[in-house]
Amino acid sequence: MAEPPPAVAAAIEGELRLLDPVVRASADVLVTLLHPDFREIGTSGRLWERDTIIAMLTAPGAPSPEPLTASRMRGDQLTPDLVHLTFDTESNGLRSHRSSLWRLTGSGWLLYFHQATPFIDDPFAEV
Repeated sequence: MAEPPPAVAAAIEGELRLLDPVVRASADVLVTLLHPDFREIGTSGRLWERDTIIAMLTAPGAPSPEPLTASRMRGDQLTPDLVHLTFDTESNGLRSHRSSLWRLTGSGWLLYFHQATPFIDDPFAEV
């Protein structure tokens, strides 16, 4: 398999960092990875903004984030400053199709938008 272009590789690296439970529990790290205008549509359908997701993930007494296993990650550079990633995750039996947009800023590639959609076994999924 060919190496991805540098922009796609940077977005993949950032996405994999965000899957790490230690990173997800650190407000200091999350602010370095999430764009100020970040939005997410979570697996529940809830719309999250940067400040609300960071507060929820890092609140005192918040449950420790479960590890997420990623598969079938691929990316496309849509413009010089925009990368689209798609991948699947699994954690404790919950599987989700995921889509992310990463934007290049003065401080590097930041997650701008993310959506997760739960799924069950999909006989039509790409292998």
